[in-house]
Amino acid sequence: MPAHWLVKSEPYKYSFDQLTRDGRTTWDGVRNFEARNNLRAMKRGDLLLYYHSNEGKAVVGIARVAGEARPDPSAEGEDWSIIDVEPVKPLKAPVTLAQIKADKKLVDFALLRRSRLSVVPVTPAQFEHILALGKTPL
Repeated sequence: MPAHWLVKSEPYKYSFDQLTRDGRTTWDGVRNFEARNNLRAMKRGDLLLYYHSNEGKAVVGIARVAGEARPDPSAEGEDWSIIDVEPVKPLKAPVTLAQIKADKKLVDFALLRRSRLSVVPVTPAQFEHILALGKTPL
């Protein structure tokens, strides 16, 4: 069974629509040890909630890990990792940060508890609840 994660991107840098157009991308630039370790824990086929940070502040899509962690070539001499990501589908209705904060079922959601991290784990129940809020069956 695949694990579940949330990844953040500022939409002006790399939006879910851009991922959909590209079909696949390398997820790089992570420079936090906890987030890096989360990348390293991901397996091919794991599912990702795609969150637009700063602008929009909402989960907008579902993506999938297409390639497991390997060294980040942009971090020469440093110990950072990258993965490959592919789109699955956009959410029919974005799930905003305000909705998430107001939802009692998401009180322990890592997006709220570890808000500065760009890559966080998501429980299967939280993943399914976000999809339900987004009116999007998998």
